[in-house]
Amino acid sequence: MPDFRESTDHLGRKVKLPHRPQRIVSLVPSITELIWDLGLQDEIVGITRFCVNPREMFKSKERVGGTKEITMERLHRLKPDLIVANKEENTKEMVAELEKDYPVFVTEVSDFKSALKMIDDVADICGKKEEGQQISGDLQKQYRFFLEEQKTPGSRPKVAYMIWKKPWMTVGGDTFVSEMLEIAGMENIFKKRDRYPAVTLEEIQSASPDYVLLSSEPYPFKEKHLEEVGRAVPNAEIELVDGELFSWYGSRLLRSFDYFRNLKKRLAF
Repeated sequence: MPDFRESTDHLGRKVKLPHRPQRIVSLVPSITELIWDLGLQDEIVGITRFCVNPREMFKSKERVGGTKEITMERLHRLKPDLIVANKEENTKEMVAELEKDYPVFVTEVSDFKSALKMIDDVADICGKKEEGQQISGDLQKQYRFFLEEQKTPGSRPKVAYMIWKKPWMTVGGDTFVSEMLEIAGMENIFKKRDRYPAVTLEEIQSASPDYVLLSSEPYPFKEKHLEEVGRAVPNAEIELVDGELFSWYGSRLLRSFDYFRNLKKRLAF
């Protein structure tokens, strides 16, 4: 029999590898960091320009483009034996082009449970199953402990979580970020909307949030935006938050629960 590993990705596609991958290209920032943290620093040969963590990786690895478009010539030079992609982050057309020449493992993450599965599955196909189970196991423990803390009676503040400007965009209830808001003890005022709806500042004001959270990514909200939003939504507190700790669904989640605790103290809810 041929010597290969066969895995099923999150779209139900069979992905065959002749051996443990030695040259990995990751097109998903949070998963790139996960692969690094699995101990595969040398095996990562290509990343996107958005794969900024950890910094030493960003400075040392070949960048093949963004999450929506890549330079195929640059990727071909890297000769990857595994490419890791994501249904939401990357395009269907990109995956179709890449899989003509390379094994492509496509992930899909919509909530905390599927994030744990993604960690296990990516670790497994990369030959780091035990290391992946260690990360996902630690996350499950942190999650359960954090939820126990949340049983203390108290109100759940209503929040609008902003990810973009021009147009203003937020997160709907069917997103990973919305679930993380709920886990953190907050209520997404746009949870009845789908995906990433465009909204106006007037709509936000009408929904009467307690807080408007301005994420550090994908739009890099800064201090200067606090006053602009505050004028339009005067009855809410406007806060900058670390978007990576709400939206990166890899090993960075290990830092999220402490961040949520500190955020809860800072916002006093």
